[in-house]
Amino acid sequence: MATTKLKGNLVNLSGTDVKVGDKAPIVKVVAKDLSEIQVGGEQGKAQIVVVVPSLDTPVCAAETRRFNVEAAKIENAEVIIVSMDLPFAMGRFCTTEGIENLKVGSDFRNKDFASAYGVLIADGPLQGVTGRAIFVINASGKITYKDICEEITEEPNYENALKAIKEATGTSCCGTCH
Repeated sequence: MATTKLKGNLVNLSGTDVKVGDKAPIVKVVAKDLSEIQVGGEQGKAQIVVVVPSLDTPVCAAETRRFNVEAAKIENAEVIIVSMDLPFAMGRFCTTEGIENLKVGSDFRNKDFASAYGVLIADGPLQGVTGRAIFVINASGKITYKDICEEITEEPNYENALKAIKEATGTSCCGTCH
């Protein structure tokens, strides 16, 4: 079982422990307009899946704002923020914060994403929501980058994630031979 920390205290994560090189599981999350967003699988473009516990926290909000700015610079990729927030709350956050360059998806219905990607917090005060993580999925549907953040209350390593995004969307390699 994978682990992370919440304010220094060990927290267990449940679900499938996907690894770099695995085919990204195909799951659906709920968009702010209640439509569905497919995460994983072969999409013909890269996906950057930014997993946060809740947009209603300062760290998650800052991370989402940062990826909104960075997403505008990325070609042939979509950035999806996934949390357990209700779609309406996610929509309100995007409107209030001017988030327009990425998608937000809620995993509140069945926790399918959190289970399939191994980021469901299994114990502690945040039990039942997602841990903080980033997955990069290339156009052919393979996971090329995975970062389960060591401390939930801290922002991820943006430089490593952005480097992985650039590699997944680069034109020198389609990523299917890896």
